[in-house]
This record gives sequence, C-alpha cells and structure tokens, in this order.
Amino acid sequence: MTKQLLFKTLLVCSVQAGSVFFAHQAAAQNTSEVGLGLGALNYKGELAPEYRVLNNRPAVSAFYRKDISAPVTLRGTVTYGLLRANDTDVKGESGNQLPLPAYRQASMKGSLLDLAGTLEYNFFDYHNRRDKIHLTPYVFVGMAGFMAFTETTGAQTGFTKNENTLGIAVPAGVGLKLALSRHWNLGLETGARKAFTDLIDHVKDQSPAFANRFDQDWYYYTGLSVSYTFYKINCPDPYKADPKLLR
Repeated sequence: MTKQLLFKTLLVCSVQAGSVFFAHQAAAQNTSEVGLGLGALNYKGELAPEYRVLNNRPAVSAFYRKDISAPVTLRGTVTYGLLRANDTDVKGESGNQLPLPAYRQASMKGSLLDLAGTLEYNFFDYHNRRDKIHLTPYVFVGMAGFMAFTETTGAQTGFTKNENTLGIAVPAGVGLKLALSRHWNLGLETGARKAFTDLIDHVKDQSPAFANRFDQDWYYYTGLSVSYTFYKINCPDPYKADPKLLR
C-alpha cells in the first residue's frame, strides 16, 4: 500500500469517525418525501357535539415531508374532503333526541379544503436499513388554514345558509410510518383540527340561542398514505474543499 493510498484511507476513516455524531442529522437533512393519502374527514360542533364515526366522509390528501434532524420532520399537506352532520343523529343517554336538536332540526353538508404545516417527531429511525423493523410511531402539531364550503338548513325554522367560511386551525395527532423499501413508505395517521371559528355549520347564523358561544368547531382527518423518499448524499466538507481527494 503506497503512502498516498494510506493517507487517503486514513483521511476517509477520520472523516467517517468524526461525523458519527452528526451522521443521523446529516442523513435526515438530505431526505424528503412526497405522498398521497386517502381517508375520512369528520366534523364536531353544534350539530355533532361528540365525534361520530357515522359522520366520516371521504377525503384525500397530498403532502411533502422534509427531515430537518434525526427525529424531526417538517410537512406541508393539502387535504380536501366532504362534511356532513344532522341534528337527528344527536341522542341522549336514553336514546331519545335531545330537546334543542329536536327543536332546531338542522342539517349540514358540504366540503372543506385544508392547507397545513406541521412539525413531526419520530420516535425511531424507520429509514435505517440496518434495522430489521422499519417502523416508527410519531406525533405532530402545527398550524393550518382552511376554507369550508357548507350549506345548513333548519327544517323546523325554514333557515337556509349556503356560504364559504375561511379560518385557521391547530392540527395535532399521532401516526405510524412503515418503510417498505429504501424509497416506498406506508403511513397511518389520525388527528384533530381545532378551528378558531364557530361558523363552519352556520348554526350561530340561524340564531345565537342555538349555538354554544363558549365552544368552537373541530374537524378530524384519519387516513392511509403512500409516499416516495428521495435521498441526497452530501459530499463531506474536506472533499468539497479539496476535490483532488476524490481522484
């Protein structure tokens, strides 16, 4: 082995050893994903005081995810889905309809478009191909802007309101990520969006007496996703400074 080759070998080993501490961060900073999701959108408010599975309606999503450190990723997501709720579905403990929904007799239908930016925390490095299990749970929180296209009618009062509602919301939730291969991933996620408005269902417009002024609307998304991972390998700084080392 020549001295030149020995020097290059030692240099490469030194660079690798010195970068162990930053290895995960460096790899994460050069990994990104694009993906599509299919799931369900749900609403909670005056017309649905509790989360009801029967109110789930189809929804789709598209997202871009970028790793900024070993456990942390940033994600931008566009979600579109349908909404529905009906006073006739609200029952008391005895199974009978509650007095206010029975009098109001309102129903809502429509759709919602959501644009969100979230911060995700991954508990394991699911892209590490040296591990046998490429799975991680994660939690997320962020900010979102939305537009709801809804129509509310009150059968008892003859009220009808068809209007778009703009608002902001705080999304938070949990999920699972599974790396099927070096590039392909599956995801499962559920999350709630706290909306800073009480006008998605227009019940307050029907009559302030029909709405709880201390509560605001919520909406939820639960879905499966498929994503594709892109990798970018950074050239170590010593090689950037002296490209001759790569010869």
